[in-house]
Amino acid sequence: MVAPLSVAVAAAVEPGGRTAFEVADVVRAYGADFLRTHPTSRAQRRVLRAIACCRTAALGGHREVCEDCGQPRITYNSCHNRHCPKCQGAQRAKWLAAEQALLLPVPYFHVVFTLPHQLNPLLRTNPRWLYALLFRTAAATLQHFARRRRGVEIGITMVLHTWGQTLTEHVHVHCVVTGGGLTRDRTRWKSLVRKGGRPFLFPVKVLSRRFRDAYLAGLERLRARHQLLYVGDSIPLAAPAPWEDLAATLRYAKWVVYAKAPFGGPQQVLKYLSRYTHRVAIANSRLTFVGDGRVRFRYVDYADQRTDKDMTLTATEFLRRFLLHVVPAGFMRIRHYGLLANCKRAAKLARCRELLGAGPTAALPAPVADASAPPAAASEGAAARCPRCGGLMRVVEILAPQRHDTS
Repeated sequence: MVAPLSVAVAAAVEPGGRTAFEVADVVRAYGADFLRTHPTSRAQRRVLRAIACCRTAALGGHREVCEDCGQPRITYNSCHNRHCPKCQGAQRAKWLAAEQALLLPVPYFHVVFTLPHQLNPLLRTNPRWLYALLFRTAAATLQHFARRRRGVEIGITMVLHTWGQTLTEHVHVHCVVTGGGLTRDRTRWKSLVRKGGRPFLFPVKVLSRRFRDAYLAGLERLRARHQLLYVGDSIPLAAPAPWEDLAATLRYAKWVVYAKAPFGGPQQVLKYLSRYTHRVAIANSRLTFVGDGRVRFRYVDYADQRTDKDMTLTATEFLRRFLLHVVPAGFMRIRHYGLLANCKRAAKLARCRELLGAGPTAALPAPVADASAPPAAASEGAAARCPRCGGLMRVVEILAPQRHDTS
């Protein structure tokens, strides 16, 4: 890790005079101290190293010159880590381009399944098992009501988020659900959009109860198979009595399932996905100060009529909260189910379009640009333009990575 700075972090000044701070500033200044005092996983340490080195000489890059005016520029390589606030623009654009082919010309619904905060100690030490269980039970809950109540197979895209506005644990999954589906005999498309504009796909209270029961049943199976790890705050749950107390609390608690009004069509879905896929716990644009051992950032207080507020944390607490949201290596945060599952997806979508009287998907509007991503992220892979005259930049030299001790 890069050695900590002795004074406040120097921030870059953007056009217009606004001072810009980055999560990378926090990592470079205070990451070494954090690692000396806090236990971290291998995945978390890898994230810190990647963010600290992203778009610096440590990863190498290239020198380029404008073909028209001769303006020189050095561009350093990105880390491409999915938790890096600067590296999501290009990945999101590629994913959305592929996602356009999956959209159908029908209304879509937005449903959010949230896990109770009492599960946070277990989630911290068993993220792979319990996040996967969240995906399975949320998808199975929606599919149950679609098949049993309406007799159709629906399409579901799910995105995992683990954070709240202040970087605390708030594990939930966003679901974008087709407002209809294929009947069992595959002979017609049946719409699930009710007349009168009812703002939910299925009864939310019933969804909540079934989701709760299914998740708790899965949790009990994991415990019975000895697949749960008890570390830190979850150590007491290894004993039968505390576990039963937790299970009883969760069994009679109200599990939050939130359903929004349906989207108007595929264009609105694409706009939504551009905001929620590939998002990291906090965008650089929310940081307002880094220095003197502190980090200040903006957040929205939903309990206070969505008021914008500032929060100040110590740098170590900020990093601790940020690393809570590092998902296990190889874990898929975006998944598809039903009509959109990989198995026979192409054939099912072709049949849906045939029944809906729609041809191949028309070109959809480009996703909304991410204000938190630097311009280089959004244009990666495209022809670079000169910032002075707009001419084409030509690469004249490849810069090798400058390796330093990052231990």
